Amino acid sequence: MGNPKAFLEIHRQEAGYRPIHDRIHDFGEVEQTLNTHQRREQASRCMDCGVPFCHWACPLGNKAPEWNDALYKGDWELAYELLTSTNPFPEFTGRICPALCEKACVLNLFNHEATTNREDECAIIEAAFREGYIQPHQPVRNGKHVAVIGAGPAGLAAANALNQMGYAVTIFEKDEAAGGLLRYGIPNFKLNKAIIDRRISILEQEGIEFRFNTEISHFSHESDYSAIVIATGTPTARDLPIPGRDLKGVHFALELLAQQNRVLAGKEFAKEERITAKGKDVLVIGGGDTGSDCIGTAHRQGAKSVTQIEIMPKPVEGPTDPKNPWPNFPRTLKTTSSHEEGCIRRWNINTLEFLGKDGRLTGVKVQEIDWEPNPNGGRPLMVEKGKPEIIKAELVLLAMGFLKPEHPEYPKNMFICGDAANGASLVVRAMASGIDTARKVNQFLTGK
Repeated sequence: MGNPKAFLEIHRQEAGYRPIHDRIHDFGEVEQTLNTHQRREQASRCMDCGVPFCHWACPLGNKAPEWNDALYKGDWELAYELLTSTNPFPEFTGRICPALCEKACVLNLFNHEATTNREDECAIIEAAFREGYIQPHQPVRNGKHVAVIGAGPAGLAAANALNQMGYAVTIFEKDEAAGGLLRYGIPNFKLNKAIIDRRISILEQEGIEFRFNTEISHFSHESDYSAIVIATGTPTARDLPIPGRDLKGVHFALELLAQQNRVLAGKEFAKEERITAKGKDVLVIGGGDTGSDCIGTAHRQGAKSVTQIEIMPKPVEGPTDPKNPWPNFPRTLKTTSSHEEGCIRRWNINTLEFLGKDGRLTGVKVQEIDWEPNPNGGRPLMVEKGKPEIIKAELVLLAMGFLKPEHPEYPKNMFICGDAANGASLVVRAMASGIDTARKVNQFLTGK
């Protein structure tokens, strides 16, 4: 702990976002950065707690106190080595992780001014790239070949770990480029895709083979691979099968997000294929991060208005939730950069019907509801409140989550990881699952 009084003298300072009037006109990353002096000051606030709850809360087990101390002392290379000893891709988590470590930080529990771990790790990895600390490493091969199906965060983490163990690794990816939801689900204004390309280039130089535009339903020559890792994510979005679902203008959130990211990558779509919010009243159904990403994308496409509805009650406003105390993750109201750009937000709203004219969406009939305790226990009961109303909309985006995949019984040399195994979750949890699965593969193949 380099500065034992820093947490008493220095307040938490976040880098913040670019001004709204500037950022809504492009898809550049919205988050700014602090200068080197300010970043080291923020790292000095880490108290190096006797019981580091940040380490406990992080699915990867990141050693935040150690690399924060190195950062404060100006030893960026040591900070990089400590950070990447547990986290293979800090450039991803440093941009899009909800920072479970910060919610568990003792300073957060004390005065709600947690150490800026997420921003600190992003600064460390960007300095490592800038200073040339990151160099491709070719491990000694052990003669065994492993296939990974899916190049999302779980598949990339599993492949990276297995490659470093000496296995020859081939990744099969159904899309035209690697990244999974990192590339096709998360907007560029949160994660510039050049960041993904930079990492994929390193993995290729380290010997990992990528086969794109290759969808694998089964292996006819399992003997070609010593083991197979399934990291196909959660491809099936939760639908809303109500009257009017087939109207033009009702889309899954990822239809919009993936297409927009492909457009930014240079792909062209026919006019009738293009999903755009330009000049339209947009309704986003679902109150999570994917819904928030739809809001920000709609703004940048030139939406006339954006409304977001959620069937569940409004979360508690404030840093803590008395009904969900530590050590649980606080279920409090989250206001993202996209929300700040302008959005009507409503809770306790049930969607009844999509309305249209000549096959095109014109509005959505909704019903305000309440939730009452279930006398038999279990899920609360939904009860109607007031009369149904109509929300004008020419574009509806369904952002209600994803269905957990069901898998058959696989041979012993096949392993499932990430969202494919656990259902939709965080990128950091997918990466942790990929690393853990790589260890299981190694144990299976070596008996150690």
